[in-house]
Amino acid sequence: MSVDKYSPPDFSLKLFATVSALAFSSLLSSPATAELRANQGEKSTPPSILDAEPPAPGQLLSAADAKVYGRWLPPSANWALGRDLPIEVVESRLIPLEPARLAATEKYSAQVQLSADGLALENYVAGLPFPSLSDDDPDLAVKLMFNYENRILVDDLDIRNFDCDTGSLRSDRGMLVERHFVLGHFRRLYHVGRLYHEPKPGWPTPDGIRYRESLHPIIEPFDLKGVGLSYNRYLDPARQDDSWLYYPLLKRVRRLSTAQRSEALFGQDTDLDSYAGWAGSVAWMDWSLLGRKKMLAPMHTRHFPGRRATGTADFIFDDTWELRDLWIIEGRSRLPGYAYSRRIVYLDQQSFVIPYAEMYDHEEQLWKAWFNQWKIGRRPFPGAKTAVYDYEQQFLPAVTMFDMLLDHATYCTLPSREYPGEEGWYFNFGDAQGTSENVFSLSYIISTGR
Repeated sequence: MSVDKYSPPDFSLKLFATVSALAFSSLLSSPATAELRANQGEKSTPPSILDAEPPAPGQLLSAADAKVYGRWLPPSANWALGRDLPIEVVESRLIPLEPARLAATEKYSAQVQLSADGLALENYVAGLPFPSLSDDDPDLAVKLMFNYENRILVDDLDIRNFDCDTGSLRSDRGMLVERHFVLGHFRRLYHVGRLYHEPKPGWPTPDGIRYRESLHPIIEPFDLKGVGLSYNRYLDPARQDDSWLYYPLLKRVRRLSTAQRSEALFGQDTDLDSYAGWAGSVAWMDWSLLGRKKMLAPMHTRHFPGRRATGTADFIFDDTWELRDLWIIEGRSRLPGYAYSRRIVYLDQQSFVIPYAEMYDHEEQLWKAWFNQWKIGRRPFPGAKTAVYDYEQQFLPAVTMFDMLLDHATYCTLPSREYPGEEGWYFNFGDAQGTSENVFSLSYIISTGR
């Protein structure tokens, strides 16, 4: 890919270019893939490497394995591997849909259609909109993204007491932490596709809200104490988010444009659109399918909260990876002033969630990557008493976003280890755990952020 233009300080250009070519060598044959390869000027690879079997369960990969096994990783993971990230390979396991989502998919999916302009769903009620797709569907890429958007849909969500370190990286030391953030809540409340609590499956609002979201309050650092963000996402694809940022130190409320969702705030690396790999609206991108491929991904990890890697790889989690079938989808923004030229989303074919995503700058250099540490089970850890479910739930004990051009990263543990025993992930509790409509209002954020 265009990543060949970039030479990380501690990774030779020859090795990085070879690994980048290998990472995409077995994409699904398609015009899009052929064009991608032609644009990259992809070099031939020795048959002994191309014929190599994928790493087996029980193997522990290191930087020395990149030349042989790099083709089962995206370019950004190869970059991390070159920084001594250990990758423990385990057996892949199934990721079933929750019973309620499966039942809703079976009940409603047959009636769902893609709008004529490809920007919205028609007749959607709940569940996955497009459970059965064919390779020759011209709208395959956008339908896959609508599946993702509705796969992560919940009645409500409250992620509590998590922290993030942000700082510079170098090939001869670990992260030099510049700022430590502690956040109280990340909340989301959906008005469509609801499966567990009344009103369901829909909770219509006069202005057509799809969901409400808030990130509030920031507890540390001191100069950002009380800062909060709230926004509404709408069903109408032509309507941009209403996003508000409250900054108590200045006693000021700032409105954010939709394009600003791609900008990092407060000196750290993450942007709102990159949360979980993609948190923008499907309608804001032109999507195309690059192919599909077997790749290693961290889907059934063990540690909660996340276990951080050590040494020069301490910007990412250290846990288990497994071989998965992934769709590789490219998104190019329709919005002027958007920070990235394109985003590559790697979408798990079975679960329709994203293990990682990569973002490119406007010179087509690989710029940033977002990685999710997925942990799947009925409770986040064995002793949990409240966040307990009758079905397998998907938790994210750690996430990271790292900048390969500036050697900078932001690593988050959800929940923070500063809160022993915190269960952290509260799905579908609603009012019982405080996720009600009023906590998303700007007046609530201002009153509680002082």
